[in-house]
Amino acid sequence: MATKATKPAAKKATGSARTDPATKLLMADHKEVHAMFQQYKKLADADAEASEREALATEICHALTIHATIEEELFYPAAREAEVDADLLDEAEVEHASAKELIAQIEAMSPDDDLYDAKLTVLGEYIDHHVKEEEGELFPKCRKSDMDLEGIGEALATRKQALTAEMAEMAA
Repeated sequence: MATKATKPAAKKATGSARTDPATKLLMADHKEVHAMFQQYKKLADADAEASEREALATEICHALTIHATIEEELFYPAAREAEVDADLLDEAEVEHASAKELIAQIEAMSPDDDLYDAKLTVLGEYIDHHVKEEEGELFPKCRKSDMDLEGIGEALATRKQALTAEMAEMAA
C-alpha cells in the first residue's frame, strides 16, 4: 500500500511541472535556445554564409541574455527568499557569468574569425549542462518550496516581453 501512495505523489509532482507558469516559461526558453543551437550546428557543418551564421548567433546571444536577465532579476532572488538550495543558486549564477563572458566574446567577433564556430559550440554545450541542472535539480526544489510560481511566472513573462522589445529597438 505504501508503494501505491508514493506513485500518485510522484505523478502529481511531475504534473505540476507542466502547469507551473514560472518553470514552464523558463523551460520553453531552454527548448527554444537548444533548437537554435542545433540549427547553428547545421549551418556551421554546411559551411553556410557568414552572414547567415552571424544572424543566428546574434539571435542565440540575445535570447540567452534575456533569459539570464529574467532569471537573475526575478527567479533566483525568489528562490533564495524561499530558501531553495543556495549552493545550486550560487552555481547557476556563476554559470550565467561565464556564459555572459562567452556571449560578449562571440558578439565582439566576426563569423569569419578563428574559433567563432567553436565558441558557439562550447556555449551550446555549456548551456545544455546548465539546463540539465536547472530542470533536473533546481526547478523540482523550487516547485516543492513556498515560491509563488504563478506570480513569478507572470513577472517573468512581463519582464521578458519588455527586454525583448528593448533589444529589438536597439537592433533597429
